[in-house]
Amino acid sequence: MLVTAFVLGLVGSLHCVGMCGPIAFMLPVDRTNAYKKISQITVYQAGRLFAYSLIGLVFGLIGKSLYIFGFQQQLSIAIGILMILFVVVPSSVFNTYNFSKPIYRLISKVKSALGAALKKKTADTFLTIGFLNGFLPCGLVYMALFGAIASGNALEGSLYMATFGLGTVPLMTTAIYFSHFLKGAARQRIQKIIPVFVVIIGIIFIFRGLGLGIPYLSPAPVNELVTGAMECH
Repeated sequence: MLVTAFVLGLVGSLHCVGMCGPIAFMLPVDRTNAYKKISQITVYQAGRLFAYSLIGLVFGLIGKSLYIFGFQQQLSIAIGILMILFVVVPSSVFNTYNFSKPIYRLISKVKSALGAALKKKTADTFLTIGFLNGFLPCGLVYMALFGAIASGNALEGSLYMATFGLGTVPLMTTAIYFSHFLKGAARQRIQKIIPVFVVIIGIIFIFRGLGLGIPYLSPAPVNELVTGAMECH
């Protein structure tokens, strides 16, 4: 499942550049020293990955609680369906039921702290900016969080989100160099690919929950494996 996290991050990087690119471009990096600039960007990315890992840990715990009650397979199927629905259902429908209102105040505080951090040039600035950046609302991150919940484990949820973050690093790091290539029609074509991959990943989660006994893709439920082993003896 970590492969799906990396692919989602890698393919969705263009979306990340559109959402978080302006923050990356505004980083107060040292443009006179190439080595120092690279180290500062690396620290910024480390902050983002740490934030994603922390969020994944929390949502992995949620998935674990559902796993304890025996809802692991149903959860995987439900998450797969939700991922597909987020793609096929018009955004106007979700805008009618704005689920973000309860956390607007928190988001506002994050943005304020982020704005203040962008004005500083201390050693911890880049880590702080990256960390706060990881908490900004993003549809692609929400898709990855579904995967963290489906992992059914706090550690795996954290690892899933960290892997997703790693997938976004290459394009986020080199966005400034690729920006003149990814304009107009080319950008629109790549943007259209993202929903396709989200649907594919959603289908993978559904197959995983069905427990069809297909190695790696849809492994048999644990209780069936145990029963089979007992019968062999």
